[in-house]
Amino acid sequence: MRLTDLTIIQTHEGLKKKEFSALELCEAYLDKIRTCSPCSQNLDSSLRLELKEKNINAFITITEDLAKEQARKIDEIISSDRNLSFLAGVPCAIKDNILIENFPCTAGSKILKNYISPYDATVVEKLKKQGAIILGKTNLDEFAMGASTENSAFGPTRNPHDLSRVPGGSSGGSAAAVAANLACYALGSDTGSSVRQPASFCGIVGLKPTYGAVSRYGLIAFASSLDQIGPITKTVGDCKIVFDAIRGKDEMDSTSVEISKIGNWKLEIENLRIGIPKEYFIQGIDSDVERIVREAVKKYEKAGAKIVEISLPHTEYALPCYYIIAPSEASANLARYDGIKYGYSTISDKKKEKDNLLDVYFQSREEGFGDEVRRRIMLGTYALSAGYYEAYYLRAQKVRTLIKEDFEKAFEKVDVIFTPVSPTPAFKLGEKIDDPLTMYLCDILTVAVNLAGLPAVSIPVGKIGKLPVGLQIIGGPFEEDKILAVGEMFEKI
Repeated sequence: MRLTDLTIIQTHEGLKKKEFSALELCEAYLDKIRTCSPCSQNLDSSLRLELKEKNINAFITITEDLAKEQARKIDEIISSDRNLSFLAGVPCAIKDNILIENFPCTAGSKILKNYISPYDATVVEKLKKQGAIILGKTNLDEFAMGASTENSAFGPTRNPHDLSRVPGGSSGGSAAAVAANLACYALGSDTGSSVRQPASFCGIVGLKPTYGAVSRYGLIAFASSLDQIGPITKTVGDCKIVFDAIRGKDEMDSTSVEISKIGNWKLEIENLRIGIPKEYFIQGIDSDVERIVREAVKKYEKAGAKIVEISLPHTEYALPCYYIIAPSEASANLARYDGIKYGYSTISDKKKEKDNLLDVYFQSREEGFGDEVRRRIMLGTYALSAGYYEAYYLRAQKVRTLIKEDFEKAFEKVDVIFTPVSPTPAFKLGEKIDDPLTMYLCDILTVAVNLAGLPAVSIPVGKIGKLPVGLQIIGGPFEEDKILAVGEMFEKI
């Protein structure tokens, strides 16, 4: 087994036993990243051909010097026989809307192309304290707005299982990096599906924690009441380790809360009640996706779990509700990118005529933002405008409450809820990019979880040909330990 194939747990054991050094491990990952990076210039002809055939484009920035410096520090700890945390020396990648001090943070946008982070996000600070090795910043849909990682100003990321297909979005770079063994694990952000759907498309594990379980300080905001940072890993066990490292209260994020340390969830599979919402298995879902998910449910049932059909009656309103609330919050959050404070500005282009300050605003935002970001800003601004606020935004918030109440009632009857993650497997690059409504429908099975602020995890449960399919396991508030334990059951039954 190659070093880059190892899980977090296997890597930790190898480092402890001194089977390899942290620097050797770091360089193995960096070498592999170079062969899959469109920025690699100093390659011989054979590697250049391999690059052309295997260009995943998972990374925007490589933090090589930082990674090697961290690796050398871990080797010093190992040589002195001091205790290692689980993440010490383990290489990871960070989605490029999460800040790392002194490195670029673009959010996949031209408007932030030259922005350098002045501080670490809380999650990055926690990983550094654990001794994690940060390899680089991963590609994403611009400002995390998309379901395919095709909206990036730095080109699309490709699915490692089939380079003609998307890896999902918006955390497509993070998911592709883990699936292609370019990082042992990664962090992403999930506003409507952006950790779970790419994890499903790439055949790995992705956790969207409860809103408030992980600090958002240092995450570039998209929709503040929906955004949540989460881990993307190779196994459920690895996901537990990363979540345990980044969770918890942060004084820099007033919405964050302290939660108890993850332990072993005690309920046996024989006592497990699994809810299957009838609204999630409707016309339009790929028949093979439905078959694979139902086969996974049967595996749990054969192992002793009780399957209960439930109803989440307001599910049909979740997507339109989401696409009022998320763009509304985005229009407010992105108002700061005006071409004056920071980021891209046309004011430096002397060839362009600018009669007044308003022209600078308009031209900078028009050229700095991509089509999808401008589209959502316009949608959100319209929904918040005078005369429409009550009709759209306020009504959507009322529907959000009904969706949350649906889940509360369901969890009185069941322990967890199972659904598909996406109605289809990974689709082809370019297939939906010119049809925004079709692209938005990719989120139809996931956005309700964000609206309700609940935790959910995507685990791989099968394939359609070579394309992975994920199962979504939803739990009650702050029940990450429960859904991860249930997910781990699938790896054993």
